[in-house]
Amino acid sequence: MEGSARIIQSRHDVVQAALRETLVASSTLEGIKEKAKGTETLVPIGGDSYIRAEISDSEKVIMGVGANVCMEKKIEDSTAELKNRQAELEKLRISLQQQLGQTVSRLEDDRAKLNDLLRRKAGENVEVV
Repeated sequence: MEGSARIIQSRHDVVQAALRETLVASSTLEGIKEKAKGTETLVPIGGDSYIRAEISDSEKVIMGVGANVCMEKKIEDSTAELKNRQAELEKLRISLQQQLGQTVSRLEDDRAKLNDLLRRKAGENVEVV
């Protein structure tokens, strides 16, 4: 069960990172879509780092659509897709959080039962941690 809890926690961390990345992308697109061609801006590149860039087209973006494939899309379509991704990731994050809570609770219950059995069997104060 401890292994299962670690796996679920790892999946939760991956989903949380993807959610953060999606929020940054969505926020960046929202900030860029109103900018005029030639506007200088700071573009996040991850790790709280930015590069200076000049906007050459604020109506279209190149967006990953899966399997390392990218497409040029209208900024409104990309923003809508990012919001859908965000909603799906949030559902997945909540589901994993619930699974983790259930697994940890079951693990603690089983550990308490095992400790009780060991105490009764040994007739002394033994505890499994």
